[in-house]
Amino acid sequence: MKIALFGLTGIKTGKHNLKDPRFDEADKLVEADKKTYAQVDVVGEDQLIDADAILVSVEGRADMILKDLEFVETRLGREPQEAERQALKKIQALLEQEKFVFNSGLAPADLHAVAAHNFFTAKPIVVAEAPDLENPDTLLLRAFREGGYISFLTVGGKENRAWPIRKGLTAWEAGGTIHTDIQKGFIRAEIIGYADFIAAGGETQAKRANKMRLETKQYVMQDYDLTNFRFNK
Repeated sequence: MKIALFGLTGIKTGKHNLKDPRFDEADKLVEADKKTYAQVDVVGEDQLIDADAILVSVEGRADMILKDLEFVETRLGREPQEAERQALKKIQALLEQEKFVFNSGLAPADLHAVAAHNFFTAKPIVVAEAPDLENPDTLLLRAFREGGYISFLTVGGKENRAWPIRKGLTAWEAGGTIHTDIQKGFIRAEIIGYADFIAAGGETQAKRANKMRLETKQYVMQDYDLTNFRFNK
């Protein structure tokens, strides 16, 4: 996942571990040789268009809205076709209310009419209200979630690991993020919900309490599912 910074200087660009406290708790309960956090790529303003989410300062938020407003006014001044004009007017009204294009409730037809344009506020945006006081790890976690991502866990043996995936992926698709062989030979996913895992005090205890479920490839992964994939090699 890629998170772009806009108007923020307290976070370095590059790869960052997602220091989710839930993963630290899980790691304490299952012995493994290695601990691997989910990671995100943090990029600068020059990669805003390619980012999955944007992390901004309060001032940066205002700048992004202003940039989109200026673009809308420029497009309207060029007398676009009626469908685009109507969509732009709706977007203009939203921006003037200091709202974003993202999750604005615009009709699919309106979004289609302006699909060729890259609005700054059309992506998930997380505002760092007090970046000097907020923990960078917390800010990145917020951007990760707002960007539509979750993680699932694999534990025990060589590695306890958190795997980032887009929210809504199936077990079959999630298996493919580990290795294509898992996806090709998928049989089932053994799932323990995170809350059940913690409440039981570990993986073995959760299994003894009958908290492990056998799920098919159509199962939609939930955040922090403890997962073991069975597949034909």
